[in-house]
Order: sequence, then structure tokens, then C-alpha cells
Amino acid sequence: MDFKVIEIKKSVFENNDREADKLREELKENKTFLLNLMSSPGSGKTTTLKAVLSRLKEEYKIGVMEADIDSDVDAKTISDTGVQAIQLHTGGMCHLDAGMTKQGLDSIDANDFDFIVLENVGNLVCPAEFDTGSSKNAMILSVPEGDDKPLKYPLMFTISDVVLINKIDTKSVFEFDDDAVVERIKRLNPKADIFFISARTGEGVDAFCDWLKKEIDEWNA
Repeated sequence: MDFKVIEIKKSVFENNDREADKLREELKENKTFLLNLMSSPGSGKTTTLKAVLSRLKEEYKIGVMEADIDSDVDAKTISDTGVQAIQLHTGGMCHLDAGMTKQGLDSIDANDFDFIVLENVGNLVCPAEFDTGSSKNAMILSVPEGDDKPLKYPLMFTISDVVLINKIDTKSVFEFDDDAVVERIKRLNPKADIFFISARTGEGVDAFCDWLKKEIDEWNA
């Protein structure tokens, strides 16, 4: 008996990529810059985001979409900064895809913003596999996680336009080789921009904000 083999995973990715490209075109046309921010849990995404918002919220109209499996803790935290935020519950899924991102953008009315941050679900695997339609991808690696993470999770570092090495104020406590992590990231992604920051103390955050402003202004030109 004849039978058909269906490559489901390939089909899912291809469909998502088409949706992502369409969404990116819409964002470009509407002059809205979307940053997809990824990391493992506890790396300091929300703390870093708060530091960035405090520096940029007077210059741009900013919205934030907080994606989590459950809870609204992060959305409340961001709302306290005076920036509009919405919480996206993924229903148990460990990532956002383009369709889910589009639902969030429609809910927040993306056309009203110059700059929107999607704080993706916290892990280094699933979010890297799905194009959200973002203008740029950013990821955070914290010092306590170790400098070997590019070796263990290569796709995340390969698809990220910028990598933030956070919690550099803890390097006296943890063994972390700056040169090794940069070499490992650049081997995977030679074009990646890398910033060493401490969201807690503010060190390095201004340099990342300068990068962001350049990217936002070029996208929205």
C-alpha cells in the first residue's frame, strides 16, 4: 500500500518563516522596531529591560510584550516604569512564533509605538528555533551561567544580532573567561555585537542603548 511521508517540523518552520517575513515587512512599513529579547530564566532579562527603558523612554514611544507560560509578574514590573506593557500567556508553549507575536502586536496596537520589546519565554532552546518577525534578535548570557553556553546552545548565539553578557559585577565570584566566550560567540556568529553589562550597576548599559538607538533610527528612517 502506498503511503505519504509528511515532514511536519519542516512544514511548521516554513509556514512560520513566511508569516515572520510578512510581519517584518508590516513593521518596517509602519516604522515600528521590534526587538526579540531571549535568555534563560534568571539571566536578568527584566532587570536589563528596566535599565534600558529608563534611558530610552523619553526618546521613543515604547511598548513591551512579556511572554510567559503563566503569571503576570513581569508585566506588572514593567508597567511600574511607566511604559505600556501586556502579558502574553503561551498556554504551556516554551516559545513565541510569528503568529503569536502578531496577536500580541495587534493587542498592544503596534502602530502607536516606535519601539516594542518582546521579552520571550525564558530558555535557550525553543525561542531560537522560531522566527518571531522581529527587526533584531537579542539574547542575554549571565556570568553565573558560564562561558561554555555558546558550545551547548549554538543556535541561540547564531541567530542573535547582539549578545549581552550580564552580571559582570559577579565575576569575582564565578569563573568566567571573557576572551573564551567572545571567541566562541564569534566562531558561531562573526557579525554578532557583544556588550558586557551589569543591569544592576548600570555598567555597559549606555553602550548597548547607543547600539539600540542606531538600530531603531535606521529601521524607522
